[in-house]
Amino acid sequence: MSEKYDIGLGKNDSTLRKKADSDYVSFWDEQAHNLSWFSPWSTTLDWNPPFAKWFVGGKINASYNALDIHQTTKSDKTAILWEGENGDSKIYTYGDLFVEVQKFANVLKSLGVQKGDRVTIYLPMVPELPIAMLACARIGAIHTVVFSGFSAASIKDRIDDSKSKIVITADGGYRRGKIVKLKEVIDDAINGFDFVKHVIVLERTKNKISLSSKDKLWKDLMETISDSCDAEKLPSDHPLYILYTSGTTGKPKGVLHGTGGYLTHLYSTFKWAFDIKDSDVFFCTADIGWVTGHSYVVYAPLLHGATQIMYEGAPDFPDISRMWDILQKYKTTIFYTTPTALRMFMKFGDDIPNSFDLSSLRLLGTVGEPINPEVWKWYYKTIGKEKCPIIDTWWQTETGGMMISALPGVETIPLKPGSGTLPIPGTDITVVDEFGTEVPANTKGYLMIRNPWPGMLLTLWGDDEKYKTVYWSKYPNSYYPGDYALKDDDGYLWLLGRADDVLKIAGHRIGTAELESCIVSDDNVAESAVCGIPDDVKGEVIIAYVVLKNGIITDKSILEKNLYHKIRSNIGAIATPKKIYFVSKLPKTRSGKIMRRLLKSIATGETIGDTTTLDDVSAVTEIQQVVKEKTK
Repeated sequence: MSEKYDIGLGKNDSTLRKKADSDYVSFWDEQAHNLSWFSPWSTTLDWNPPFAKWFVGGKINASYNALDIHQTTKSDKTAILWEGENGDSKIYTYGDLFVEVQKFANVLKSLGVQKGDRVTIYLPMVPELPIAMLACARIGAIHTVVFSGFSAASIKDRIDDSKSKIVITADGGYRRGKIVKLKEVIDDAINGFDFVKHVIVLERTKNKISLSSKDKLWKDLMETISDSCDAEKLPSDHPLYILYTSGTTGKPKGVLHGTGGYLTHLYSTFKWAFDIKDSDVFFCTADIGWVTGHSYVVYAPLLHGATQIMYEGAPDFPDISRMWDILQKYKTTIFYTTPTALRMFMKFGDDIPNSFDLSSLRLLGTVGEPINPEVWKWYYKTIGKEKCPIIDTWWQTETGGMMISALPGVETIPLKPGSGTLPIPGTDITVVDEFGTEVPANTKGYLMIRNPWPGMLLTLWGDDEKYKTVYWSKYPNSYYPGDYALKDDDGYLWLLGRADDVLKIAGHRIGTAELESCIVSDDNVAESAVCGIPDDVKGEVIIAYVVLKNGIITDKSILEKNLYHKIRSNIGAIATPKKIYFVSKLPKTRSGKIMRRLLKSIATGETIGDTTTLDDVSAVTEIQQVVKEKTK
């Protein structure tokens, strides 16, 4: 943890954190003035724990701040550089988006959508997806985007919970060269739902679909509709969207985000973390079906009038060089992706990225899970050519935007591979024990947020009690995100994995992230995932799954011994896995998260359960076979 890299952008704003530390409420009040408001607020924060209302009395609109404000100065500037998996491409200027969003807002109004109505969006990564979201925001409807990899059963639950009046989908989308038939999934999902009045269908793939009386084609609706629609003047806490997040058990939770506080948080963090400039070309690889796509593909870049890349397909299709090709093609300056994707790229060595011109890059970022130090260093050296600062950002669907990150747009401070760095200004984040007492430096504990922040969720859709229980019951008046962490001597935060992923071995607690990082630090290893399975003696024992770098032909029994030795030396004998399984790939969602639940189920022989969100189901079959063979 002592390794430091002095790389930054030369920024040295010493006043921002001081202001935030002295009075976080007036600090956020100042940041909110960066947005365009129809009318000012009377109260900056109404804090009735655990419910926070920010900028009370203020009137605002997300669509207005994303589009209208840019029309006099940036109408001709490129907003979206869209790249389809099949080679299609399209450019949308801020003027183009402005017209399309107004037209689609009028479409929604013509179908009876009113302020507060819910609209479910189930689309591939095409420009019509942000257009639909911004059209909802424009008229005060609440959008609920469902990731286009979910099954009919998963979508059914979400549509039923939100009681959406309108569903927007497509005939299909492209994924790994195949057409994903989205309309068929929606037909199945809404069967028997009389409250769904209309289904709007975008023709993306031109595959054959059946149309019912509820169905309307996007292009037909847009053909003759007016392109003028004023943005509604909405209260600051007017709900902007519901985004469902799955837990380990029970129904998905409908995380509800407002408008004024959320936009303030995004505007600020995007500027601080990415040091955004008018000349930048920003590329976040997240799917809009997840919160990273909502916050840092749709809203934050558009608030700043930035140019961004939007990509439809898989990051390694038609081959492993697809991402580097896109970075080179569009002269990308800022790249924001997942550690999982980086581990996959790393597996194939340096030659592929080195064959592309990545010299336009000036800043790199990661999101979604803690980054292993070895992966951080590979990203820094191979992709960034030792000149780009790397921000490792921690946040959640519930927090709305970044909460922990290095901030190259504000300050140049040493970067430590694997550390999230510091809390963003205006937040109070620390590490505590089981009883809520702050722990000394370098002591593992639970992450806790002690003050409200503008981007925080308003509540869970239709369930205030669950909101209180899930997030606010562990520690009085403090938000518990469910993560395991430590703070070092410099105050840098290290995320050690989800607390429910923390391994409890013979009374000792070991974070999955630190064990996986130890394994990945071996020169032969590309990625690793660990999980705990029940044990009569120790309570839990560790199982490790290991993916080797491409072309490694080392004797696996020798490699296994080396890994055991490394773990014992670096962490301790207590962390030694009971078994190590060598596999060619790990089960991951399309957003790049490893599904440890599946790995645990395979190791224990339990039922696998739902695999619809997996990017590649064949990973499960292979792992099952490997486990079976090793237990013979």
